Amino acid sequence: MKNISLQNTGFILRLFLGITMLSAVADRFGFWGAPGAPGVAWGNWENFIAYTQTLNSYAGKALAGVLGATATFFEIAFGLLLIIGFKTRYAALGTAGLMLLFAVSMTIAISIKAPLDYSVFTSFAAALVLSSIEKTSFALKN
Repeated sequence: MKNISLQNTGFILRLFLGITMLSAVADRFGFWGAPGAPGVAWGNWENFIAYTQTLNSYAGKALAGVLGATATFFEIAFGLLLIIGFKTRYAALGTAGLMLLFAVSMTIAISIKAPLDYSVFTSFAAALVLSSIEKTSFALKN
């Protein structure tokens, strides 16, 4: 069996980290189904902002809305940059930072089990690994 190249490994990491981030965004806009449907975490923007407020207990609803919108913006931006392979190192480092913020917030507000169950630490680590790969396959511009 032939070993997979580091460039192809980087492509796989890029693709699935990007898809993972965009999937979470799709959930908060109801694309995966309505609130309460199997496999749906939020199902709408209001539920996502309520969760954002849970993770940031100091934040009122208005600030939670700003935090949620900011996180969503960066998830979309980093997700798309990773998928197309543009400025991969920066997108991967941004993704790692975002995942670390999510993991710490979830740990403090809920428990260590939450980021472990949702593989947030795994995404953080994968993004760090990706940031160290100099060139990946099928990239627009590494």
